[in-house]
Amino acid sequence: MLKFVIRRVAQLFPILFGVVTVTFLIMYIIPGDPILSLVGERYDSETIDRIREDLGLNKPIPFQYVDYIVRVVRLDFGRSFVTGRPVIDSIKEYFPRTLILAFSAMLIAVVFGIVIGAVSSLDRFKWLGRALMTFSLVGVSIPVFWLGLLLIYFFAIKLSILPPSGYGNGSLRYLILPAVTLSFASMATVARVSRSSLLDISSEDFVRTARAKGLNEFVVFGKHLFRNALIPVITIVGSDFGSYLGGSVLTESIFGWPGLGRYIVQAILKRDFPVIQGAVLFMAVLFMVVNLLVDVSYGFIDPRVRVVEKEE
Repeated sequence: MLKFVIRRVAQLFPILFGVVTVTFLIMYIIPGDPILSLVGERYDSETIDRIREDLGLNKPIPFQYVDYIVRVVRLDFGRSFVTGRPVIDSIKEYFPRTLILAFSAMLIAVVFGIVIGAVSSLDRFKWLGRALMTFSLVGVSIPVFWLGLLLIYFFAIKLSILPPSGYGNGSLRYLILPAVTLSFASMATVARVSRSSLLDISSEDFVRTARAKGLNEFVVFGKHLFRNALIPVITIVGSDFGSYLGGSVLTESIFGWPGLGRYIVQAILKRDFPVIQGAVLFMAVLFMVVNLLVDVSYGFIDPRVRVVEKEE
């Protein structure tokens, strides 16, 4: 297991180098000048030249690229063109709010998704299973922005029981709608995958043997069915959770949630290059770390994974 982790960590560095390079180059390909966004409509060439020199944008692109790589190695993401604040400080401020939203959404998706999948896989609840699978199909298909607007319309405007947007100093009432919106697609996917896995595993010989021994159905489900069905579910959870941590742009923008995703959108609109580059790199690292943890968790859930690794 240790060799596997070391090998996977070593594979992350070329990917990070590619992310840094592509992000840097894209900033110079997309239309728009960050200096013009700073000075507004009234400006003169001398002012623009002075600001460009102060920000280091007057250097040739290869020199700017080398400077950027050196800063990244030192974990220095630079300062925002707009506020002058260190990018790493802004990430530290906004990321905990995205973390709260991501954990809440993933908790909803995992709990309700597994429950729906488990109930749908039982023969005694066939009619309910069909209804729940239809519901999950809708959940996979509906766009996030449309679901968010529907929830705001019904629960905030019509029923007036939940606030439509904002953070509310961390109040739970402000968290419910964005968390449900963000979790809906993942919950539906987890439900369908867990149901499919449970149905496949229930026909395996070791499950029939366990039932033939007279084991309690709860023991069979918990020790044999559920544990073996977790592998595909963990893959989905890890992938979705990594994207949540990276910044749920649409959800945070719709509900005015002051997280990392909304911060990136504002930076893009203002052509704030250091913020975009630093935040994208931070998101990439998070996503890769989460996927590494998911891969490592396979070995603890299914011992067969460890056996295959030793044979390799």
